[in-house]
This record gives sequence, structure tokens and C-alpha cells, in this order.
Amino acid sequence: MQIKLSLKPGQNGTKKWVEKYADKLVTVRYRYDEGKRKRYKTVEIIVAESTWRQDKNSLQITRNPADRLGIRVAGYEKAIRKKVKQAGGIWRPRQKLWELPYGQIIALELENRIVTDGE
Repeated sequence: MQIKLSLKPGQNGTKKWVEKYADKLVTVRYRYDEGKRKRYKTVEIIVAESTWRQDKNSLQITRNPADRLGIRVAGYEKAIRKKVKQAGGIWRPRQKLWELPYGQIIALELENRIVTDGE
């Protein structure tokens, strides 16, 4: 299954789920199964909360704002694609994703679209 769209609470397509889960809603995802020719809408919610202290020995991964990362933008998301282009995004057809400096991704609030190696 492939994730083609991830939405944050408040974005178009999340209204019903925000009403149902309120501040427990983390994200709404659209997943596509090409073999079964099915689209699935999934929600990620917070089911438990507790205090946490960071281990002093753990490494904290920080990104340089100039690091270029890949993000997914569906073909029908023309307004987002336009913003990415205006921010200096480069289309990588082989990977089927846009490459953009991390600082710009944060500025455009597109960090939920960052593609990791496993995707």
C-alpha cells in the first residue's frame, strides 16, 4: 500500500475526524492498494499520554535548514505544487517527489510530507 496524501488536523478532508477525535487527532492518511484497486482513509490518533524525560545519552537528530529532502505532492494538489516551485523545489521524476531545502519545508508546513528511506 502506498500513502499518497497525509493531512494535518484542520486541513480540507479532516473536518469530520477533528469533530470526532478533537485534539487527539494526529493525521489523516489516504492509502492506495493498487493490487486490490482500493483507497483507504486512515486516521492516527493519540490513545495514551504520559510524561517523558529525554535520556541524556540519546542523540538528538537535528537537520540543517539547507539540507535538501524529498517530499510527496500528489498531482492534483496544484496549489501546494505551485508553492513548492516558488520556494525553489526541484521535481525528481525518477523518485516521483519534490526536493526542497528543509528550511523551506518547515516554512511551508510540509514536514508531514517528508519521504524517508523506507517509503
